[in-house]
Amino acid sequence: MVMNLVVVESPAKAKTIEKYLGPGYRVLASIGHIKDLPSKGLGVDVENNFAPTYEVIPDTKKRNNKKIVAALKAAAKEADAIYLAADPDREGEAICQHLAEEIVPKRPKKPTFRVMFNEITKRAVKEAFNEPRQVNENLVDAQQARRVLDRLVGYKVSPLLCRTVGGRLSAGRVQSVALRMVVEREREIEAFVKTEYWTVTANLAAKLPPAFDARLYRVGEQTVKTGAFDQDVKKNEILISNEEQAQGIVAEAEKENFVVSEVTTKERRRNPVPPFITSKLQQEASRKLGFPVKKTMMLAQKLYEGVEMGGEGSVGLITYMRTDSTRVSDAALQEVRDFIGAQFGAPYLPEKAVHYRSKKDAQDAHEAIRPTDVARTPDAVAKYLGKDELRLYRLIWQRSVASQMTAAVFDQTTIDINAGRFTFRATGSVLKFDGFLKVYEEGRDEKSDEDEEAARRLPPVERGEGLTLNQITPEQHFTEPPPRYTEATLVKALEEKGIGRPSTYAAIMTTIQDREYVERVEGRFHPTALGTTVNDLLVASFDDLFNATYTARMEMALDEIEEGKLKWTDALHEFYGKFAKDLKDAERTMRAAKQQAIPTDEVCENDGAQMVIKFGRFGQFLACSNYPECRTTREIARPAGATSIDADGKSTAAATPGAEGEQAEECELCGKPMALKRGRFGQFLGCTGYPDCRNIRKISKSGQVAAAPVQLDEKCPEDGANLVRRQGRFGEFVACSNYPTCKYVKRETTGVACPKPGCRGEIVVKKSKRGKAFYGCSEYPKCDAVYWDKPVTEACPQCAAPFLLEKTTKKGTSKSCANEACGYKTEPLPHGVAPAAPQPADTRVAR
Repeated sequence: MVMNLVVVESPAKAKTIEKYLGPGYRVLASIGHIKDLPSKGLGVDVENNFAPTYEVIPDTKKRNNKKIVAALKAAAKEADAIYLAADPDREGEAICQHLAEEIVPKRPKKPTFRVMFNEITKRAVKEAFNEPRQVNENLVDAQQARRVLDRLVGYKVSPLLCRTVGGRLSAGRVQSVALRMVVEREREIEAFVKTEYWTVTANLAAKLPPAFDARLYRVGEQTVKTGAFDQDVKKNEILISNEEQAQGIVAEAEKENFVVSEVTTKERRRNPVPPFITSKLQQEASRKLGFPVKKTMMLAQKLYEGVEMGGEGSVGLITYMRTDSTRVSDAALQEVRDFIGAQFGAPYLPEKAVHYRSKKDAQDAHEAIRPTDVARTPDAVAKYLGKDELRLYRLIWQRSVASQMTAAVFDQTTIDINAGRFTFRATGSVLKFDGFLKVYEEGRDEKSDEDEEAARRLPPVERGEGLTLNQITPEQHFTEPPPRYTEATLVKALEEKGIGRPSTYAAIMTTIQDREYVERVEGRFHPTALGTTVNDLLVASFDDLFNATYTARMEMALDEIEEGKLKWTDALHEFYGKFAKDLKDAERTMRAAKQQAIPTDEVCENDGAQMVIKFGRFGQFLACSNYPECRTTREIARPAGATSIDADGKSTAAATPGAEGEQAEECELCGKPMALKRGRFGQFLGCTGYPDCRNIRKISKSGQVAAAPVQLDEKCPEDGANLVRRQGRFGEFVACSNYPTCKYVKRETTGVACPKPGCRGEIVVKKSKRGKAFYGCSEYPKCDAVYWDKPVTEACPQCAAPFLLEKTTKKGTSKSCANEACGYKTEPLPHGVAPAAPQPADTRVAR
């Protein structure tokens, strides 16, 4: 019997495809890339036309790569033909190229094909195998160019950062531009000067209800200026800049008659939006579902590769999720049009299918993200999907269906009202026909005028009709700085600037957060001190490379390589000429930045020497000029009363502990002053007696200083000193007051003795690096007994083990035996319900 080998990236995808191909095909997974540039060393011969050296990816704890490659080689040796079916993009093409190089036998030479499909359905898979092709070298070259570019930047620039700032830092060709955008936005916010302005609103009543609000629109021939002021006030505009001016207008307007001067009603059509491309899916999932970009892509991958659907087996529910094309196949268009006509009726179905224009540089070989079968409604597949998988599928399904429906129609009404020399205006809109809004409405990052109009109901009025003034109110406003980026708006900004591609947005968001260059506060990106430091160093030395314009140009060059218009080595030569020069300059400028010491008027509290400003991992700091004899350091405090911008973009007064002009706190352990310092986890108060006294006090992001250690009556069992209650990174704990001389920390005990033979320890509560509680032996590292669930002093009724493990979830509390061979486990008991007494070991229940 003929045996064909098919290689894909993931086991889930393999399972789905094998079902469609049937006998004669064996489908195996490579689990992603099998080859890459070496983990140690540059792996690129710059002098030899940028020739890369690839190697089989070394084994890790999670993945035995050698075993995977060996299994694929063995299967390829037995196969009659080999089909490489990785994802239809640059990365997928590179995977196929490396598979062809590594697993396909050289002798005898076997037929090897590349197959591509945008959706994992029986029809799409069969069509792809009926028309197999060869690996596209242009796609491989484009991926290789990107990989070599990223390696050159990473391996040449990152060591410079490490030597200058310290620690394990990294620079990236695209991630550094994203970081720059976040830092520059922060500086825009810090430099923003708010402008006061006032609005005047009249609440009016017509002959018929309801009463409505109209805002002052014009004073004489001048239009009232409100909102963001990016330009000076023009001659035909007026700015109400203070309360006195506003109250003067109110007093004058109150004496006037309010008469309708103009009523305009026009029909406004709102068209549906295109089906999702990758960036728009990430943005909308962030807005509507609160999903990080990484989570959205993980869920989309599962929906694409296949979900178990009962008797149907594994089914791919959506098309390929990395795409920048809005194109939809003719067959899919006909399916969705038939569905709309049957489910919603003729008024919701346009005369012709709607075709959307993709952006200029879109890779149109792919389709938009859509359901593989529109008949699989979210409700129909709900029982087969997890909660978040269903939410994302519903979003994709609704947007896809709505994109082929008719426009929504609104009646938009504008009422102008004269009151002496003042003109007030009210606008409102009424939904006349819901159209595509019956299924889906796109989310917004910020509130718009349309939202306010839709919420405002206006009464029917006629021109010349007199209105009754109920109330007229002046209101103070201030212009607001540009908002900080969310994941959604940063992806949107990167896309608009031509930076990154569908396959890279998630990695960019993840990297800048994992490297601790930015942090998310209330969903918005704030640059950390480390991120700002790294950005400033990179911009100072590589401004022409780490900027949006140049990065976008490199993305276009990669697209041209993919299209066969540009040789990948030519693109690398153009880049490296500029890069090598900047690199040489950077080595000098970064060395100078590290060595720079700026004198100040501050005096060191330990030896009286002058304090100087130095440059470090967390930005600038004050250090004693007698270093290394004196190692005193402290944070450069912001002056009292300085302002910062909160998460909503509003100015707030800073109250920095230890800032200039404030009384310094005394160390409760040695009596010396506490100084403001900065470390890996932000600001803290540290004793100036360091290193003799290592007392510190944590400062929260809101500026709250942790309480001073509280002395207890209990004595330390190791040196007899009093124990104190402290506040640590993971919360409150009790320790010896003689720290660091004595490092005793009192553990919260469970009262359960360690079960390991010969161990005299007991099981105590511990915390992981991420702050999660777990339970381990007090004799660690001599004893490595550890449990994630809480041990309780209750004997197992089945095997008489001395304790059980208690686990609490949303469903309730359950108990199980710590002895895995026993298998005893209770059903979760709802919260608040008292447990029944345990059954003895020899009863029917126990057996």
